[in-house]
Amino acid sequence: MKRTFSVSASATLIAVSALAGLAAVGSPASAANNAGDNGRVKNVIYMVGDGMGRTHVTAGRERFYGADGRLNMEKLPAHGYVSTYSVEKNSGQPGQEDFHPNYVTDSASSATAWASGVKTYNAALGVDAKGTSVPTLMEKAKQAGYRTGNVSTAEITDATPAGQMSHALARGCQGPVYSAAACQDTAITGSPLATSDLRVTPIADQIARNGTADVILGGGLSRFDTADEKALRDQGYTVLGSPASQTVATKKDLASADGQKVFGLFNKGNLTVEKSKQDNPSAPQAQEPTLAEMTKKSIDLLGSGSQGNGFYLQVEGALIDKRSHANDASQTLEEIKAFDDAVAAAMNFAQNDGNTLVIVTADHECAGFNIIEKGSFTNAEAANPPVNVDGGNTANNSTPTRTGGNTKDATRSTGIVNGAGSGDPHNFAPATFRTPDDAAGVQDGSKDASLWLTYLSGNHTGADVPVFSFGSGSEKLQGSVDNTDLFTIVGDALRVS
Repeated sequence: MKRTFSVSASATLIAVSALAGLAAVGSPASAANNAGDNGRVKNVIYMVGDGMGRTHVTAGRERFYGADGRLNMEKLPAHGYVSTYSVEKNSGQPGQEDFHPNYVTDSASSATAWASGVKTYNAALGVDAKGTSVPTLMEKAKQAGYRTGNVSTAEITDATPAGQMSHALARGCQGPVYSAAACQDTAITGSPLATSDLRVTPIADQIARNGTADVILGGGLSRFDTADEKALRDQGYTVLGSPASQTVATKKDLASADGQKVFGLFNKGNLTVEKSKQDNPSAPQAQEPTLAEMTKKSIDLLGSGSQGNGFYLQVEGALIDKRSHANDASQTLEEIKAFDDAVAAAMNFAQNDGNTLVIVTADHECAGFNIIEKGSFTNAEAANPPVNVDGGNTANNSTPTRTGGNTKDATRSTGIVNGAGSGDPHNFAPATFRTPDDAAGVQDGSKDASLWLTYLSGNHTGADVPVFSFGSGSEKLQGSVDNTDLFTIVGDALRVS
């Protein structure tokens, strides 16, 4: 059931990106002092490496730059960590009597935390844990006169980009049609809401009509239809490709795009992983733009129309998470590099501009990505994983004694993941990769490669995630913060708190 509706909204863009080939930058204090306009932040670029934990960053650095190298995001002057926990349904906020934490977040509750400043339950977007709608930073920035943008390698209706542009009880309510199963949540509301309620309106409908983001680039064309295209054009958007005919846009379309408002989706679903495009340069999917290209173009479009008010841009490298869920180390590494290249594009602008705060972080860690010792294997591969004889201690706080033979089980580990054993669902063997520190001739997938990677699971973890930042206000992101603090820090920078 498709409906039309009218929603007022506004957008601001926080871009979190990864930087390739960038020269070293100064300290947070010097970055603020040297900025123009007395250090006033006019632009915020908030970049999210979805699923990117500390080990993802380390592995990306070692894979592409070696042990003594650095990713571009690591060259930003301020470094810290972000706690990411969510809460249970109907929970109060931290400090309240009815507060009930959930230590492992999903992308929706995490996006709501930094976009709206509240803890909420997993799957919720733009509502608190009791279902009350809360405004987003992008809406606030739009209302304050900023230009706004939202870029992702996922479907633009997916959790991270949707967290700035929609309000939904359930992240699965993406569209193109309304579904009670996907949109309603009576555990929150008690009884089904009227379909006219914004919180059960398909996210695609909301995005196409509320005008929250001036520039929208990513995937998910199949979520939009003819009525959505008309709604966008009626608001003055230049629509690349066509939701009506389901014609995806291309990087050529993006390169020539101009105007105050641009909507471009380059795949019917998520964008294509970089490794696949590299391996198949003649495929139609190779005509999709990279995240760095979308980042640079969105900055150009937003900056040219800001008229001195500035802009707020959010950029997501979504496929780090999706390939980590699949325990696909090779493609995970390429997506980390693609995200890091987008950070470079953001930082090249920020350093020249002097009035831009860049924040690079993640929503959560995914899959317990680990770097293990060369030549070793994990307990998951063992025929008889070592017994912890102290396991009967409920506190388990004494020194454990390991007994039993830790021998490798050939039926569970038949080779390197990216080699002969890759098709075996029981294969927990490490994936191995050459690095710039390896001798000539060492190949990915060989035992001689120096980088050995493995996964704990296919799910999110509750680990804190890194945050890197540059510009006035970045000093607030040194040390440890919570993801809801990002809402306040960015809101203060844009003066919309």
